[in-house]
Amino acid sequence: MRRTLVGADHAGRGRRAGRRRPLRTGLLLGSCGALLAGCASMPDSGNLKSVDASQRPDSQSQVRVYAMPPREGARPVEIVQGFLEALTSDDPQFAMARKYLTKKASQAWDPEESTTVLADGPNTDAGNAGNDGEGSRRYSLTGRQVARVDAQHAYRPEDAAYTQSVHLSQDGGPGGNEWRIDKPPPGVVLGESDFQRIYRSVNKYYFAGPTGAGVSGRTGLVADPVYIRQRIDPLTQTVKTLLEGPTNWLRPVVLSSFRSGTELKDPDKSLTMDDQNRLTVQLNSRSDGAGQTKCKEMAAQLLFTLQDLTPSGVEQVTLQRSNGSMLCVLSQERAETVASHPSTDRPGYQYFVDEKHRLVRMSANAGGSVDPEPVTGALGTGDQPLRSAAVSRDEQRAAGVSLDGKALYMGSLLSDETLGKVRLRSKAKSEKDRLSTPSWDGRGNLWVADRDPKRPRLLWLEQGSGEPVEVQVPALDGHIREVRVSADGVRIALLVEKDGKRSLWIGRADRDTRKGERPEISVLDPTPAAPQMEEVTAMSWAGGSRLVVVGRETGGVQQIRYVQCDGSVLANTALPGLTGVQEIAASEDERQPLVAHSDDGIVRLPTGSQWQTVVKEGLAPVYPG
Repeated sequence: MRRTLVGADHAGRGRRAGRRRPLRTGLLLGSCGALLAGCASMPDSGNLKSVDASQRPDSQSQVRVYAMPPREGARPVEIVQGFLEALTSDDPQFAMARKYLTKKASQAWDPEESTTVLADGPNTDAGNAGNDGEGSRRYSLTGRQVARVDAQHAYRPEDAAYTQSVHLSQDGGPGGNEWRIDKPPPGVVLGESDFQRIYRSVNKYYFAGPTGAGVSGRTGLVADPVYIRQRIDPLTQTVKTLLEGPTNWLRPVVLSSFRSGTELKDPDKSLTMDDQNRLTVQLNSRSDGAGQTKCKEMAAQLLFTLQDLTPSGVEQVTLQRSNGSMLCVLSQERAETVASHPSTDRPGYQYFVDEKHRLVRMSANAGGSVDPEPVTGALGTGDQPLRSAAVSRDEQRAAGVSLDGKALYMGSLLSDETLGKVRLRSKAKSEKDRLSTPSWDGRGNLWVADRDPKRPRLLWLEQGSGEPVEVQVPALDGHIREVRVSADGVRIALLVEKDGKRSLWIGRADRDTRKGERPEISVLDPTPAAPQMEEVTAMSWAGGSRLVVVGRETGGVQQIRYVQCDGSVLANTALPGLTGVQEIAASEDERQPLVAHSDDGIVRLPTGSQWQTVVKEGLAPVYPG
């Protein structure tokens, strides 16, 4: 089976060396534009050459891939390979892939059921073929599974061996005696490089629900990352996925303003923006009775979900009832008055602990002053030496950990009032086993880990000053070394140590409050966020669903890169190298420079630049949060 590849003009992802797959060929058309499978004509100019699709260079990631139908008299192994090739094409409904199936199998096969991602693609060695009888063949697909995308488009890492059988019978095709697959593998199965070429990560947004830890209202938005096929009407796909509701993992702590059962009035019609980047969405009757407040919340969810989908963004959303009458209109400018979004909260300063063990600050603006100055208040005097600190998101308070790691203090950044009593103490014998760097959530609550081996605890302080509440983390295997809470307060990143190695996990924060009783706080369903790394040294939230991570892969050197909180890795997200990174800090506003503590001292990385040294001595860099 041959497939046609069209266009190749953007940076992309190459396949892994040494991949064991059958040779794949196609046509690369240098300047022909879009070409549909089955076209009767071909361009008569421009570069035309045969290429091995499995060895495409990085510059060819934007090729459009169109599958070809099975040839007459194709052998069983060709049918299996052709079907697998068709799964990697830009065919909206997988119509060409279905041509490799029997009629009955095509009706039963659901490509939206799941997408299985294998490290090097499925191995279809013809030597694995089995003969189940006259007119019957069976093949085994094998490989190493790295992830699975479920029917909700949610990505989950899964490191496991993959084995799946494919059965063929000789009773399909135009003549009734062609080989066709009558038992295909579930859903779609493809290689990691094909997955990265075909799919893209998109953040859906829902409101933090009342069960979220520290959340009392429906004001903040929470990112829910999903994967969609990036060249198959991504705008309509994303809207449909948003309307379907949050993924199962996030569902317990978020709310959607769209009523259950809300869909597009015409699901088969593509959504398009006008020339002023305005989008009109007609909904079915489930939302006909929505009031203005509810409608604008729905529009805000749409606006923030679609903001990164197109280069120019969406300027305005109009929601319509099922009869075409207008429900409401919301502009991008007004969306922030309806719902707060992490990227809209630009911090004024970056902070770190200087060589005198004081909390100091410098401008967060990449072009601003990098001359550190002590903060206002007791934490900036050095009277209580610090080894780490966390600044509240409104930049009015800070929590500081004493130099020996034993005590947690709270101080104002607006006045010179004294620190007051110790808020928390650790009894661990070793300094390295005492209190971690604290972290503030978006509701003004403080989280900190006591790393005492005899009594390891994750603690939550309401508004930073309440009595510490021990947080239950029932499914975590290991001891928490560091904690960072997302701005929405419902997801928590944990650096966990087990057998001398540290890994990154993301948990869902849940709060159960009964009147007159202390809240019960839990972190549930922890999932790996950087499974490709053998060791993680440091991490920080760096956007709605993104973290910046310092670590190394097996046998590799230390590197800094971005990862998604669902455990997936976006292409081309490795950052400039830096020696001996111990701590790193990022803002949820992705325009702000990274700050790190390395062998070079306190350094920062403005967008599009290289690491720049701020001071030679210092530690514990943080942004508000």
